[in-house]
Amino acid sequence: MKEENQHTILKTHNLSIGYQTKKEKTAVASNINIELHSGELIGLVGANGIGKSTLLRTLTNVQSPLDGSIHINEKPLETYSNIELAKALSLVLTESVMSKNLSVFELIALGRQPYTNWVGNLTEADINIINTALNETNLSDIKHKKCYELSDGQLQKVMIARALAQDTKLIILDEPTTHLDMYHKAYILRLLQKLAKDTNKTILFSSHEIDLAIQLCDKLIVMSEDIVVSDTPKKLIERGTFDSLFPKDFITFDKTTNSFKIIQ
Repeated sequence: MKEENQHTILKTHNLSIGYQTKKEKTAVASNINIELHSGELIGLVGANGIGKSTLLRTLTNVQSPLDGSIHINEKPLETYSNIELAKALSLVLTESVMSKNLSVFELIALGRQPYTNWVGNLTEADINIINTALNETNLSDIKHKKCYELSDGQLQKVMIARALAQDTKLIILDEPTTHLDMYHKAYILRLLQKLAKDTNKTILFSSHEIDLAIQLCDKLIVMSEDIVVSDTPKKLIERGTFDSLFPKDFITFDKTTNSFKIIQ
């Protein structure tokens, strides 16, 4: 990766995540040390229920960490105001769109809310940014369509375009390929890869598509019961990280094909 792309966008130090009540803390994962840079596509992978969504909620300040620190653009996460955070990171969730009566353009335009005045008027600069997001996601031809007319794959692209229109250095997506067929899963992840390179944004997504993530990501964050590790797919494979991701009595990782196989 080019030297100018090495600016650190997100960094954690000895981060512990989980849930806290008045009586006790329940840790889901501890000692998480990750560093994400500009222009990187990073996949967050692990078994169901391992804590991927908890980690994303913590990184986006939806819930508080149990311990440790999170810095975005070298600034402690807890010091951000809501409006400052909305200008620093964009979040794409799996929840359905609140109003599918909006047009594609109108939904993407919501990404400009952190920058518009209190009545939400779009300036010429805002409209240019929205149109750029439409072009980058190949949605210009359907920008006047209503969202209820779209396929799941098209709607996911619209949500990504909205995040682009928000114009943040960091975009975080929670399982962006859920409910999509294999072709559209690969298409969305390939689009994210292209956007990271073309826009120099840092894009972090959680996914169950581990084989695709290995092929397309610059870096992976792998969560298991024992540890959370982050590195390039090549180094993680060499280290045998994927060998212990699932119980060996049913599924195994094949280093020759860089994919998981069911044991017959």
